[in-house]
Amino acid sequence: MDIAPCTRRRALRWLGAAGSAAATPALLAQPRSDRAAAPPTTLPRPAATQETRMTTTPIWKLPALELARHIATKEVSCIEVIEAHLLRIEATNPALNAIVHVLRDEARAAARAADAKVASGQPLGPLHGVPFTVKVNIDMAGQPTTWGVVPLAHAVVPIDAPVVERMRAAGAIAIGRTNMPDMALRWHTDSSLHGLTRNPWNPARSCGGSSGGEAVALATGMSAIGLGNDLGGSLRNPANACGIASIRPSFGRVPDAGLMPAEDRLLAVQLMNVQGPMARRIADVRAALKLLSGAHPRDPWSIDAPPPAARRGRVAVLANPPGGRTDPAVAAVVRRSADALAAAGYEIVDTVPPRYEEAIGAWARFLIGDFGVVMPKLMPLLGDDARRFLGVASEAVPGFASPTALSELMLQRDGIARAWAQYLADTPLMLSPTMTQLPFEVGFDIASPQGSAAALEMVRPGLPANLLGLPSACVPAGRDAATGLPIGVLLTGARGSDEACLDAAEVIERQAAIVTPVEPARSA
Repeated sequence: MDIAPCTRRRALRWLGAAGSAAATPALLAQPRSDRAAAPPTTLPRPAATQETRMTTTPIWKLPALELARHIATKEVSCIEVIEAHLLRIEATNPALNAIVHVLRDEARAAARAADAKVASGQPLGPLHGVPFTVKVNIDMAGQPTTWGVVPLAHAVVPIDAPVVERMRAAGAIAIGRTNMPDMALRWHTDSSLHGLTRNPWNPARSCGGSSGGEAVALATGMSAIGLGNDLGGSLRNPANACGIASIRPSFGRVPDAGLMPAEDRLLAVQLMNVQGPMARRIADVRAALKLLSGAHPRDPWSIDAPPPAARRGRVAVLANPPGGRTDPAVAAVVRRSADALAAAGYEIVDTVPPRYEEAIGAWARFLIGDFGVVMPKLMPLLGDDARRFLGVASEAVPGFASPTALSELMLQRDGIARAWAQYLADTPLMLSPTMTQLPFEVGFDIASPQGSAAALEMVRPGLPANLLGLPSACVPAGRDAATGLPIGVLLTGARGSDEACLDAAEVIERQAAIVTPVEPARSA
C-alpha cells in the first residue's frame, strides 16, 4: 500500500502555517507543478495530543536535534517530517530557487525505512529521520554533481561523498540539492544552469556564495541541516547573509573527496578547501561536525586526531579589520558580541593578528595562481557572468610569473602560519565580522571591476582561515536597523580549536536571538 497520501494529510496537521483548512483537499488534488506555487494550508494538531512543543511549532520550524528527539520518542514519524518539509519546499522554493532538485521519491522511501527501524526498536543514529540538503558540487550516488554549469548537468556519479555517506549513516534523509554559482567562483549564488537564488530577507540583496542555496533553504525551513564547502568563505558568507550558522572546520578534520570535475585536486583546493555543516542553530552545527569528522580513505589528508578541550580565554576583537572599510552597523554588532563574551567570562583584547593583510593577499595569489593551471579547461564550462567575474579577478591578481613563484608563496604562507600560531597560543580566539558590509545588491559584483574588488574587500575577514587551515564559525549576531538584514560574526581559532569557536558562537547566539526560519520577503 502507498502510504504517502495518508501521511501527507497527517503532515498537514503539523505544518502550522497560515491557511484555510478547507483548501487542503484542493491542494492535495492539484498536479505537482500547480501545488508548487500554492500557499501552505494546514490544520492544527488535535487538542488531545500530548503537550509538547510539537503542538504549537510547525515541524519545518524545529531544529535538527529537536526533530531527532521527537522522532526517537515516537511523537512524530519520519514520513510526517519529510512530508512537512516537502510541503514547505513546494510553498516556498518557487520564489527563492534555493533547492534545484527535490528528492521526493528517494526521501519518502528513506523515511518509510527509517520508520520501520524506529518501530523495530533498533538503535537510531543521532540525526535519524532528519531531512538534510546537499550543495550541487557534493557527490550523491545516482545524482549529477553539476557544479552549477550546463556541461555537467548530466554528470551522474556512482558513489556518495564521504560527508553524505556519514550523514546517511547518522540516519539523516537527503531531501534536495541546493544551488551555487558556476564552479563555486563567486560570493553570490547565480548559476548558468540553475538560475538565481534570492535572499529571503530581501530579494534584491545577494544571499551570498557559494553555498547560497543551502543557506536560503535552511533560513526558510525547507531543510533542517545542510552540507556545503568553503574555499574562500563559502560556508560562512551565505550564513551571514541569511541569518544562519555554520563552521569552516580545521584542515583535515572533515574528509574532502569527490569525483567531479576531477578526483585529483589542485594544490590550492587540497590546502584551503573544506567540507562542513550549516544549520539554523549552533547546537545542530556542532552535532553535524562531530559525526562528519574523522579520517576517510578517500581523503589522504583527513585525520582522526581528537580535538583539544575547549577553554574560555582571551578573544581578540577586530570590529574594523585591516585592509578596507567596515560598515559602522556591522562593527557595532561585533562590539555587542564582544560585550556578550566578556559577560560570559572571556577576556577581551583589541589586537590584530600579525601579517593580517599579507595573509589575505597570499590567499588571493594562491587561488588565482594555482587556478591558472586549469584556466583553459575551466573557462568553457562557465556562464557569461562567472567568466566576467573570474576575468576581473585574474586581472587584479596576476598568476604565477615565474617557475619559482609557487615555492616562494609557500615560503610566505609558512611564515604567516607560524606567526599566527604563536599569536593564537596567547590569544586563542578572534572575533570579527563575517562580511564587513551588508550583502550587496544582486549583480553588484560583476557590474564593474570596482564592484568585483569591493566584493573581495568585504569578505576579507574569512580568508586567513582558508589560507592557514583554521576553524572559523559564523553565527547570527544582530540585524541592521535600517534594512532588517541579518549580520553574522566570525569566531576563528587555532587549528583544532573548532569546539572553542562553537562555544563562543553559542554565547553570542543566545544574546542575539535571531529567529529563523523566516517567511520570504516579497519585495526589497
